[in-house]
Amino acid sequence: MANSDRAASLGAHDTFPKLLLRNAEQFATRPAFRLKELGIWRTWTWAETLEQTRSLALGMHLIGLKRGDKVAIVGANRPLLYCAFDAIEAIGAIPVPLYADSVADEMKFVLEHAEARFAICEDQEQVDKILSIKDELPKMEVLVYEDPRGMRGYTQVFLHDIATVQETGAKHHESAPEFFLDEVAKCSGEDLLGIFYTSGTTGKPKGVMLSHANVLESARHLAEMDGMTPHEDILAYLPLAWIGDHVYSMGEGHVTGFTVNCPESSDTVMLDLRDLGPTAFFSPPAIFEGFLTQIQIRMEDASPFKRKLYNYFMGLAKRVGVDVLEGGNVGLGDRLMYQIGEWMMYGPLKNNLGLSRLRVAYTGGAPLGEELFNFYRSIGINLKQLYGQTESSAYATLQRNGDVRLDTVGPPCPDVEMRIEEGEIQLKSPGSFIGYFKNEDATKETLTGDGWFKTGDAGIMDDAGHLRVIDRAKDVGTMNDGTLFAPQYIENKLKFFPFIKEAVAHGDKRDTVTMFVIIDLEAVGNWAERKGLSYSNFVDLANIDEVQTLVAECIEEVNQGLASDSALASAQVTRFLLLHKEFDADDGELTRTRKVRRSLIADRYETLINALYSDVDKVDIENEMTFEDGRKGTMKATLKISQAKTFSAGELKKAG
Repeated sequence: MANSDRAASLGAHDTFPKLLLRNAEQFATRPAFRLKELGIWRTWTWAETLEQTRSLALGMHLIGLKRGDKVAIVGANRPLLYCAFDAIEAIGAIPVPLYADSVADEMKFVLEHAEARFAICEDQEQVDKILSIKDELPKMEVLVYEDPRGMRGYTQVFLHDIATVQETGAKHHESAPEFFLDEVAKCSGEDLLGIFYTSGTTGKPKGVMLSHANVLESARHLAEMDGMTPHEDILAYLPLAWIGDHVYSMGEGHVTGFTVNCPESSDTVMLDLRDLGPTAFFSPPAIFEGFLTQIQIRMEDASPFKRKLYNYFMGLAKRVGVDVLEGGNVGLGDRLMYQIGEWMMYGPLKNNLGLSRLRVAYTGGAPLGEELFNFYRSIGINLKQLYGQTESSAYATLQRNGDVRLDTVGPPCPDVEMRIEEGEIQLKSPGSFIGYFKNEDATKETLTGDGWFKTGDAGIMDDAGHLRVIDRAKDVGTMNDGTLFAPQYIENKLKFFPFIKEAVAHGDKRDTVTMFVIIDLEAVGNWAERKGLSYSNFVDLANIDEVQTLVAECIEEVNQGLASDSALASAQVTRFLLLHKEFDADDGELTRTRKVRRSLIADRYETLINALYSDVDKVDIENEMTFEDGRKGTMKATLKISQAKTFSAGELKKAG
């Protein structure tokens, strides 16, 4: 390639490695990554990040990596693993990130389907998983590991320490300083960036092929919408395989040059969040649900005076907090009291969570309950919902500052077209994927001939052009009386309560709605201890009569809200049971992104569902479960079935 052609290509900044080169020059001494190790934050500047990436790219080339090869990346959020994406892409190979908590059999499907020749692993645990299935992966040739702990006795010739790979790569750069630039210049924005596998909610995961342009254009728009600058600090703790993390941590990080901070471990995320105090934060709803549960548990343990103070200021925040956040019209007295609340209550709460420096927070991946959403905004956290899928590079809608509505996910983002066809959300987006890897039939089913992506979600556009996502289209049904049955809508209302960790509603083609509930062990256990109730395990706690009553009261509060909506009044929950265990991804009940696999739940717990629609008040269950060490076991339990009070419009009017 002629020097002039190479310079023109590199100057286009249309791929991740080209942006890395730009950032290493423009932001050379600014931090690109930080990693907390042994309690100390270690910084990688953009110049150092380029050096690490280049040496890894050239070292991988020397051990056989070629343009077009697929490379699995598996591990936790580590600067060197983020660099691995750029390194692989720099020489025209294709990253395939895997969920670090996947078991070997789950990895086998992705590795085999993607035809991965190489794998870059964080540590011994991930290496061992792949070694256990390597004989079933004829195309897997080379494993590279980052953490050498525990690897001393491994003598296989196809295993390589990443430090050694980088050393040989650095020497190659000394002898051929133009090679790396030449390789980077060969790529363009339309080239394949990577293959990102879906969570497999309804079946086997599909490999979503995204280009550099898909992700970078999406990231540029998102960064511009909220004024992201090189001075932002974010915490990167979400799975590397999740497209949300890639667009946010890698995409926006490369586009803006801000700092990506990696926690010490998955167990220290909340501590590291408080230590860092990010300026922007992206999280699925489960994290925000967990935060609120922590707050409510602590308030239950507080003195009567503190609880009274909390209730007063939270009542004030509920009434005027959102208007204060959005610059609305708030009376002088209320504004003054809200400032006192900020000093005495809201500020300390945010500081305790590590959110005191936040400019903006995002949630996505699943709907967030309106009550939960309003709680955070009312205490001054600029929390906004975004909507997107792996197939759209997580880019479709985003709520705008000053125009955030509780029941929508905002209007379409710039350059996004959206329509509702037979109740299904369809869109055209800069992030719209190339297609599914080795699955043309699924691609044709999902992408229309004129380029519309069929999301599979049911939704409506309101008069202001905001999108309201109802549920997955396949999950939305109707009850026998014609009432719309949208299970997620009901479940999210219930999960606002700190005592409820998970809920699964049943009601399609039924006369009534019933519910599986999984209690939050920490919150309910704390409550039980304060009440002097003894229990020995999860099942014992769930079967205590007082706990059944506690959950019934939560459901009845939700039922009151449903009763006030004429369209959903018939969808009130009539009967429920508390499950004997939490849903587990290792048991197949959840995806690796923590989404419930409804069809599997319906099949596995069919006996329990039938019992809910009978007149029995208890039911026996026996099912297989996976322990933390990977062993299988059988769990038996007898579960109580309880009634929940329902309400008529007349009762609500009389109570009001």
